[in-house]
Amino acid sequence: MSDNLKKSVWLIGAGQMAVDYYKVLSRLDVNITVIGRSKKSANFFLKETGMKPIIGGIENHLIKEINLCDYAIVCAQIELLSKMTIELLKFGIKNILVEKPVSLNTKELTDCVNLARKLNADVYVGYNRRFYSSVAKAKEIIYKDGGLTSMSFEFTEWSKKIEKSNYSSSLKRKWFLANSSHLVDLAFYLAGKPKEIFSNVKGSLSWHPSGSIFHGHGITINNVPFSYRANWESAGSWSLELMTRNRKLILCPLEKLKIQKKESVDIKYDENVDNSLDERFKPGLYNQVSNFINSNTKNLLNINDLVELFECYYKIANYN
Repeated sequence: MSDNLKKSVWLIGAGQMAVDYYKVLSRLDVNITVIGRSKKSANFFLKETGMKPIIGGIENHLIKEINLCDYAIVCAQIELLSKMTIELLKFGIKNILVEKPVSLNTKELTDCVNLARKLNADVYVGYNRRFYSSVAKAKEIIYKDGGLTSMSFEFTEWSKKIEKSNYSSSLKRKWFLANSSHLVDLAFYLAGKPKEIFSNVKGSLSWHPSGSIFHGHGITINNVPFSYRANWESAGSWSLELMTRNRKLILCPLEKLKIQKKESVDIKYDENVDNSLDERFKPGLYNQVSNFINSNTKNLLNINDLVELFECYYKIANYN
């Protein structure tokens, strides 16, 4: 395919996540324009990829630009995601993939959703764990076994590591949205969105005052009962357990699939999972981007559905 017929992609951001996206895009048959904000981030991106970004930010680029791109991927810092997405929508971009969680507050998210609807644009949210090879294999088994009968998950975070990080205090206060929602999105992607949820929250942390110990239960729209837990004051990690009539599927870590058959105590890794793409690129990212670029969006989270999930997330995390 000649260059003038290739799909054009704008990559908004020049940090580590943008580097990961670029590594995928450079393997696809597309024309890439990278747009960063500062010389510092541009130099980092150039060093990591050999590609020199345009600097000055998306606002400056749109003032000079006259042509629309086919697709845009927004992977800047979290506090700017919704603002940049709105700028792209106003400019006329119709296909956008924006990194999770799009925004840290409901109003910004709603503004973004309403504009996308008004302009008849497609905006999707980058929850790349949906595209892990382990998850694809788990989906095959769930279908073969006739669906899920129940589900449980844990989203424990490592408190001291987060507290000492350089993330802004406003982001840390919404850490569930900024990070834990990756795991919870995956759980509800596989089992269906929650229809009913009952949440309990205890404790607090200096950087996350709304809560530190979380537990609850509910049922999804697919009538799958679920429960969850997390204790940010204790030990633990992310895990997802999926029960069918024949077996328990365990994702812990999420990149690996373990199976326990009915009426057996043995738990074994599934050796049939092809992890080659997840080992070559940031796990899940190649298939996520490839699906987006090729308009195969059935497994991507549409931003319209994120509004409903935000209501659930606010309840789980005890946000106002």
